[in-house]
Amino acid sequence: MAEVVLAVRGLAVTYGKVRAVQGVELEVRTGEVVALLGANGAGKSSIARAVMGLTRAAEGTIALDGRDVTALPSHARAGRGLAFVPEGRRVFADLTVAENLLMGGYLAARQSAQRLEDVYLLFPRLAERRGQLAATLSGGEQQMLAIGRALMRGPRLLVMDEPSLGLSPILVQVIWRTIVDLRARGITILLAEQSASMALSLADRAYLLETGRVMLSGDAAALRADPRVREAYLGVEA
Repeated sequence: MAEVVLAVRGLAVTYGKVRAVQGVELEVRTGEVVALLGANGAGKSSIARAVMGLTRAAEGTIALDGRDVTALPSHARAGRGLAFVPEGRRVFADLTVAENLLMGGYLAARQSAQRLEDVYLLFPRLAERRGQLAATLSGGEQQMLAIGRALMRGPRLLVMDEPSLGLSPILVQVIWRTIVDLRARGITILLAEQSASMALSLADRAYLLETGRVMLSGDAAALRADPRVREAYLGVEA
């Protein structure tokens, strides 16, 4: 069995008096794509941000490669192999495509040249626009840039928060094909996503969330065939 890259135990996340996540347990193993699924407000992004250290865990532990990182700040977690594709892309608007990518690789400067070429091979459109300001890119191109920037770190675990949000159907397909490609390359991914149908079609395993709690989890193909999931998440009558 592949080794556990990420282990989350008893995670709780609160915002003031609101408990957004409660008692979440999950694992991600080497080479897996693991999906966090649920409606808006189910807790997907809160879990992703807590894993990255961008949101504080009120309770529970987060371990990376068996080492407890719960108390570490986000930059220290990045140094241990976590990379993040945030909701809304959040590229550096006044920097060029190339400059954005190089910013992503600042922790691994020696590998930056090769990784930059790898990103351009993955996203030829970014190669064509390498000298263009990020602010002038389309939404889909900015999402490619956000993914490429995260890949510049050579991540142990890539955490993606709602990568299809706000994109046209055509561009959503481009992003999903990219995730399929990353999966084929053996990149380990934790994917927070509202589109259960698409996520379950490419993930190895999934956790289905409601109001901050894991309601169902397991093999993605089995969940996709589960009548409860088909009716509640896929819009198909059981």
